[in-house]
Amino acid sequence: MRRDFLKGIAVCLVAGATLATAGNAWAEDASAFYKGKVINWIVPYNPGGGYDEYSRAIAPYMEKYTGARVDIENMPGAGGMKGANEIFDAPADGLTVGIMNGSAMVTNQLSGIEGARYKIGEFSYLGRMVADLRVLVVGTSSPYKTFDDVVASKQPVLLGATGLGGSTYVDAVITGPAFGIDQKVVHGFNNSSDVRQAMLRGDIQGMWGSLGSAIQGVEDGEHVIVLQSPKKRSAQLPDVPSVFEKAAALPNAEAVMPVLDAWDALNAVGRPVAGPPGIPEDRLAFLRDAFQKAMTDPEFVKLMADTERDLDYASGADMEQIAKAATDLAPDVHDKIVAAIRGDI
Repeated sequence: MRRDFLKGIAVCLVAGATLATAGNAWAEDASAFYKGKVINWIVPYNPGGGYDEYSRAIAPYMEKYTGARVDIENMPGAGGMKGANEIFDAPADGLTVGIMNGSAMVTNQLSGIEGARYKIGEFSYLGRMVADLRVLVVGTSSPYKTFDDVVASKQPVLLGATGLGGSTYVDAVITGPAFGIDQKVVHGFNNSSDVRQAMLRGDIQGMWGSLGSAIQGVEDGEHVIVLQSPKKRSAQLPDVPSVFEKAAALPNAEAVMPVLDAWDALNAVGRPVAGPPGIPEDRLAFLRDAFQKAMTDPEFVKLMADTERDLDYASGADMEQIAKAATDLAPDVHDKIVAAIRGDI
């Protein structure tokens, strides 16, 4: 019996060594494949915005850990959808990846917006760079000083947004109806910077966006943050009410909360980096490992801190689960989200 037991252990050790050797061989094959190659990194917005800055900042570190050159290609259009389609439709050789506006791409798919050819659950995820803390800002020259002022407005509140289905649009059309705000969402701006310029001119009175993008405008005295997205107030904004604490006081809170919970799940998708479906397993594992190393590289982390850009890493495997949670909604919640996006509420 002891001989059989030892024989079994030997077989397991041999099998384990074989699997380890195979795994190392895959890693070596992928490393050899990428050495000297060019990775096309798609940014679905114009140069100069947050997605572009994140991409250009991490590109040298992806080059460091893949051995490939990373070329940034800006591909604006349709609120980020054009770039997402391009990533999804790219050859599955592991040489095309890109950053996406995850929450907007999820809502586009849920609502069946024309032109959304991708399936959010089928992307080959490398991981997530950040999950944005979303904020509602109003111009300092507007008549609104607090969120209560916005809710109580007797005139339509003019909010700016990028393309139909973009996150600045989705935030507005989901939260506004939840609070019964009389609002008009003016969409079609090229990027968030253009929306902020319109707010400075007085063409619009406010906008939703990421905290990272809003900070400079606050420091410059151009606008003020009146509402934030987390379920609990962020330590960065201790004096700004959260969507959820305001919603808890609504007379129809029980009906509103499931929709806001779904919106919160959309925000968790954040800004993922992904490639098309079907990237060979060894190459995807190699890219995921390189992305994780790049995201945690001390020089990169310091660079992001110095430029006041948040990081909130999630692995490629975790992103698969996050994407599933954001798209696997109860039918009634799904219908309400879709109705808000299509302007039916």
